[in-house]
Amino acid sequence: MDNYILGLSAFYHDSSACLIRGDEVVAAAAEERFSRKKHDPDFPISAINYCLEEAGIELKDVEKIVFYEKPFITFERIFETYLTYAPFGYTSFATSFPIWAKEKIFMKSRILDELSKLGDLPKEKINLNFSAHHLSHAAGAFYPSPFDSAAVICMDGVGEWATTTIWHGKNEKLEIKKQINFPHSIGLLYSAFTYFCGFKVNDGEYKLMGLAPYGDPIYADLIKEKLITIKDDGSYEMDMSYFEYTTGLRMTNSKFAALFGGEPRKPESDITQREMDLAASVQKVTEDIILLIAKYAKEITGEDSLCLSGGVALNCVANGKLLRSKLFDELWIQPAASDAGSALGCALAAYYSSNEVKRKVNKSDSMKGCYLGPKYTEKQIKEVLDQAGATYKTMNREELIEEVSSLIAQDKVIGWFSGRSEFGPRALGSRSILGNALSPELQRTINLKIKYRESFRPFAPAMLEDESNEYFDYVKKSPYMLLVDEVKKSHQTKLSSEEEGLKGLDRLRVARSTLPAITHVNNTARIQTVTDESNPDFFKLISAVKSKVGKGVVINTSFNVRSEPIVNSPIDALNCFMNTEMDYLVLENILLKKEDQKIQKKNESKDRTPKKMTMRELLIFWLKVYVFIQILSYVTLPFFGFKRTIYPALVALLPFFFAVATTDLLSSLTIPFKRLLKFIEGGINKVFLGIIFYLILTPYSFLMKIFVRKEASSEDTFWQEGQELLVNKRLF
Repeated sequence: MDNYILGLSAFYHDSSACLIRGDEVVAAAAEERFSRKKHDPDFPISAINYCLEEAGIELKDVEKIVFYEKPFITFERIFETYLTYAPFGYTSFATSFPIWAKEKIFMKSRILDELSKLGDLPKEKINLNFSAHHLSHAAGAFYPSPFDSAAVICMDGVGEWATTTIWHGKNEKLEIKKQINFPHSIGLLYSAFTYFCGFKVNDGEYKLMGLAPYGDPIYADLIKEKLITIKDDGSYEMDMSYFEYTTGLRMTNSKFAALFGGEPRKPESDITQREMDLAASVQKVTEDIILLIAKYAKEITGEDSLCLSGGVALNCVANGKLLRSKLFDELWIQPAASDAGSALGCALAAYYSSNEVKRKVNKSDSMKGCYLGPKYTEKQIKEVLDQAGATYKTMNREELIEEVSSLIAQDKVIGWFSGRSEFGPRALGSRSILGNALSPELQRTINLKIKYRESFRPFAPAMLEDESNEYFDYVKKSPYMLLVDEVKKSHQTKLSSEEEGLKGLDRLRVARSTLPAITHVNNTARIQTVTDESNPDFFKLISAVKSKVGKGVVINTSFNVRSEPIVNSPIDALNCFMNTEMDYLVLENILLKKEDQKIQKKNESKDRTPKKMTMRELLIFWLKVYVFIQILSYVTLPFFGFKRTIYPALVALLPFFFAVATTDLLSSLTIPFKRLLKFIEGGINKVFLGIIFYLILTPYSFLMKIFVRKEASSEDTFWQEGQELLVNKRLF
């Protein structure tokens, strides 16, 4: 019997599920692809269902289920942080503590309750285990990699305590060597600037990276002088007096704003040169730190190969600098490096920690090209199209590729939906929007008329792997679009003095190379290399484009619009196609032309019909009404000169009997009262939380500051010894 392990990541951002059979990755998907909520943090019930269906099994067939972090250690860190900073931080405490008290402290029960909805498997029969956050990242980086042994670096915002870790992977073993703990975090430093520049944290970091080439790193020295102290071994410590993420609901404070000349940029307002220079500056500081950490990791592990994971590993500009530094002979980055990929990592960590098995190394890697999501049949696609009233034609694959390549050569924009969807944040030729990389106009056209996103955002080239050396000096292989390299000088365009003098976003209108649509303002590109083995149909399409335009390169950007997840299903793709100015849509062997469609756009207005109340909800509601009216009568009737009677009780009970017969009507009538009760309950909760924070936490915090001495840091390093992390049933 095959041994299946199900890995889960949930309740923070990018919830996902991954199913492995032995050490083989069977299926993996993020919940956002099904729910259509970007970075969906909810329990990944749809993703789990997909994984089980893909394997043809039920939950009872899964040997072990693994959650990607240790909830109690995370709670310990949050509680200790408030304890450290009290009496500051009440607003953040009052916001987050109730969520932890009601939900996350009881994480095991919550997960078991959700899993029990998937079938008849009793909760006591579910084998639920917990991995540590950075162990999940490290295992997801090393075990699928093409290396027998390697140094592993994980960098993100924060796990339980760790924010940056160095590991040594060798065969089946993965040993943590060094770590840096919260609140000091290279990921949160970058997120602080993301916030300050007006972008959304945990979503806009890649926008900041794309904005950086428009500015100059004039604040880099100031950042190093005031915000972060960096040692020669790459360890660092931040001056927390400039940041508010430990105690507040913002990333930065007024001291940070004063340092950089004014308040944070408001979202959606004009981007100024200050934001461009700030982006360039924090990008440079981040690159400097990463290079120092990599150098130190090589020293303490003695390895020539390096694996990366964690959200910071998605900084493909820094990855490109690391590649060009030649510190390591080989570099492999987990394509789903954020918390979504932790579902894969915790499953693999559980497999190798509990089995006496030999690791089988795939010299390409074990990610199957990251094509691990759902695939749809022609029958399923046609059912969707027919129901929508779409006009389409079915072609054989050779005819389709020939026609689509001709359309790309004519500068048409194509929605390309083919095969299993990708796992991770990058579209890799399964759920992609494609265009002609030689067109000087398409970069702006796709950004503004199709993606509906900021005009400065660059596009990636997908190219035949054999031709990467034709256009780039260093990147020979980049299947997951995680490396940036400069376009070769021989392909760069000589600019006029007027073009050289342009500043800011005005630089967008300048064609900078023989591949203008994919060349960023600093003459770089984020590269995807494609082979016949990794994605045969995409490889054939790019080859056909080459035969028509002379270059085996196409624009490849994710099939979605701004603020939406990448499309997952045929209906997602059709909706995106109809609501943008894409020219053609490919769904497997089916081609749709925009001009031929007469589909009526559906009204997306929400159903505001009140939800019918159950008898239990009615009982609870009217019990609250009864208590409320009794208290109100006790307080107010004597004030007006009346004695208390039984009438308030009758007044409270009569509507209940009325409600039994008119539940739908009462559902509407209860809305104002529910809001009143919520307001009152909220006030009571705030009083209770205030007592906890100011009368318990704050005095204890003062006592700790007086009697507990903080150990002095070494003068040479901020690294701490790595703490052994295990996969087991314990939440801590």
